[in-house]
Amino acid sequence: MTNGRRRPMRRLGDLLPEAAASLGLEDELRLARAMSAWERLVAEHLPAAAGASRLVGMQGDALLVTAASSVVASELRLRSALLLARLAAAPGGVRARELRVVVRRPETGRSGLPPV
Repeated sequence: MTNGRRRPMRRLGDLLPEAAASLGLEDELRLARAMSAWERLVAEHLPAAAGASRLVGMQGDALLVTAASSVVASELRLRSALLLARLAAAPGGVRARELRVVVRRPETGRSGLPPV
C-alpha cells in the first residue's frame, strides 16, 4: 500500500544508465549510444555515406567502423578528425583518438539482395 505519495516521474532514458550499471552492462549501453550517435553524425556530415558505414566497436581509444566500399572508407578516413570531434561532442557520443575503418561489403542472400 502507498501512503498517497508518489515518486516523481522519471524519463526511461534517465533510468537506463542506472539499470545497465546494476546489470553490468555499462559498456554495451555506451556502445549502443555511440552507434546511434555515429549514424546521426554520418547522415548529417557525410550524407552520401549514410547507411554505408557502421560503428561496430571500440578498442581502447579507437573506434572500429566498417564501410560498404573503399570510396566510403576513404571519405571516412579523410574526415576522421571532424567525425571524431563531432562524435565526442554529440549526445551519446564517445571520445576517441583514432578511427579504424575496414571495408566490409554487406552480406547478400541468394537473390543478391541484402538480408532483411
